[in-house]
Amino acid sequence: MKKYEIVNKKTLTPEISQISVYAPLVAEKAKAGQFIILRVDGEGERIPLTISSAEDGLVTVVFQKIGATTLELDKLEEGACLHDFVGPLGEPTHVENLGRVAVLGGGLGCAIALPVARALHAAGNRVDLIGGFKSRDIVILEREMSQACTDLHICTDDGSYGYHGFVTGKLKELIDGGVKFDHVFAIGPLLMMKFACKLTEQYGIPTTVSMNPIMIDGTGMCGCCRLTVGGQVKFACVDGPDFDGHQVDFDEVIARNATYQDFEARARERHQCRLGGGAMHG
Repeated sequence: MKKYEIVNKKTLTPEISQISVYAPLVAEKAKAGQFIILRVDGEGERIPLTISSAEDGLVTVVFQKIGATTLELDKLEEGACLHDFVGPLGEPTHVENLGRVAVLGGGLGCAIALPVARALHAAGNRVDLIGGFKSRDIVILEREMSQACTDLHICTDDGSYGYHGFVTGKLKELIDGGVKFDHVFAIGPLLMMKFACKLTEQYGIPTTVSMNPIMIDGTGMCGCCRLTVGGQVKFACVDGPDFDGHQVDFDEVIARNATYQDFEARARERHQCRLGGGAMHG
């Protein structure tokens, strides 16, 4: 195998792909919660992706085809090599035997929740892994998640599979049913993490959130992943990505994150125009 070779590639849904990259030095040191930075080619954009698993010299990442770079990344097939694949970066998730814990994953966040749940389970915790998706047809990594926890709960917004509702609704149902959680880990869309923290705060349950959704550069230099935690300025990529969810100013983060949506949409549109132009001109 060649350095940074894509050894395995899977299409998990029409919008989400998974690749396993040969990077033995990264795989040897990777821990739950950490991420890598990759470049598709020498002139490409650097993007951070959280490590979903690392074993046998392979590092697996899951990505959504949402921007120009991830669209370019998805064009690569098995046998192709990435230009850069750097890591592991970021502070790993703090793992110890806490007792009974809930790990919440929302959509693509389930790929990040997976290694966290696996590490907590291996440390002796009873782990309830609660994965949320819009509908049954976009559920990902169900088999892998079931092997990484004590109890797996799949939730769908439309009720087409598992619990009908959001992950926060399932968490509340378990708590109200008598389950006493010692800690909650929430990983996924910002709104999901915000409302998970509001819920656990009511019950006095310590909660850790992963702020990787706001990372862009991955080194702290761009400042785009700046957030306020307990009144202090932090950077998700160098100080995190894990933080005390009850101390995070989610409203500030959500407002800033929205400013990048137009840039992402324009970048994707330019990418699609180039593809269209190439087809028209042979």
